[in-house]
Amino acid sequence: MKPLTDAELLALMQDLESDRAERKQAWSGDAPEKSRQAICAFANDLPNHGLPGVLFVGVRNDGRPMGPEFSVTDDLLLTLADIKTDGKITPPPSLTVTKRDLLGCQIAVVTVWPADAPPVRLDGRVWIRTGPRRGQASAQDERVLNEKRRFRDRSFDTHPVGGRSLDDLSRSYFEREYLPQAVARDALELNGRSYEERLASLGMIASADDLTPTVVGLLVLGISPRTWVPSAYIQFLRIRGTAWGDPVLDEAEIDGNLDTMLRRLDEKMKATLAVSVDFTSGPITEVRAIHYPLSALQQLARNAVMHRDYEGTNAPVRIYWFDDRIEISNPGGPYGAVTLENFGKPGASDYRNPILAAALKYMGYVQRFGFGIAEARRALAANGNPPPEFKVVPTHVLATLRLAPGAAS
Repeated sequence: MKPLTDAELLALMQDLESDRAERKQAWSGDAPEKSRQAICAFANDLPNHGLPGVLFVGVRNDGRPMGPEFSVTDDLLLTLADIKTDGKITPPPSLTVTKRDLLGCQIAVVTVWPADAPPVRLDGRVWIRTGPRRGQASAQDERVLNEKRRFRDRSFDTHPVGGRSLDDLSRSYFEREYLPQAVARDALELNGRSYEERLASLGMIASADDLTPTVVGLLVLGISPRTWVPSAYIQFLRIRGTAWGDPVLDEAEIDGNLDTMLRRLDEKMKATLAVSVDFTSGPITEVRAIHYPLSALQQLARNAVMHRDYEGTNAPVRIYWFDDRIEISNPGGPYGAVTLENFGKPGASDYRNPILAAALKYMGYVQRFGFGIAEARRALAANGNPPPEFKVVPTHVLATLRLAPGAAS
């Protein structure tokens, strides 16, 4: 993702017919919503330019900069950067935000690269550009975008699983539960899309012409996902003690489709959370100390499910609950822009499984992209626990949560 030069940016800014440029005079009124539509359209890249689109803030509709009356503040840059992670656009777009001086004026520049896994949606709607105009995609447009995803085929979650058919997917769950969460109501009513076209548009099958379920299709909609994706389960152990080999009090292999698996995991974690009671303050006052905040456990466990490697391994996500700590093991190391050095740092995020990440957002298990570790840190600190510890190697991530000092097991 090489940054565009000043000359390239000026050419786009002044080309009023380009489908790769959007101009906003200021970040007010309907500019935030229209800009998100443009970013979604750039990510979809329906014309198949293979080149980034650019949102200019501080530029008039005729391509002239606003001039001294407009300044690019840190707050504006943070607001623009937040578009990538606020969860409105799924899968999360690849974009950069910079302040540039063009023609002697300050301009905020958002550069958006074409998505590897289109179609990309904004609040359940697919936006595209035709020349300088943007609009919602038709059924045929979505079909073209789906074919682009098949051609690129860069993420394993989009791979078709040979030998499977539509019979392996739950149509009732898709139409009653998943589809209304993933696609806006007005978009559902457009163009009378068929069941197969809707599955293809959401990445659940290879295409409307090739009805083979994909990996993510089986994970999200599969009647028996683990049969065809052997690593699609969570191994849970409650160990009485602090060392490997100590007695196991409870064990479970938690599987099912993605929604069922995560709901069952939530139930298991809630049931296991120990609550200590302190009566030392007196016979009436009762103080309850929760050993671990549920939200921290949820964030790290869901992160493991979302970012793990489903290719070439049958290993599950593992949650081992000792008396003094919890270990959450993810068979998948850093990916893409995330490295051993920047793992867990603010702004370091990438997606091995972008369609799976979008599915978790649609179902409400993820509210914002790239904030899981930060939220876990916040929740642990508020509860008095030490910060999470991460052991990161190229093929594996181990997250460890520890009891607050002085907490009883």
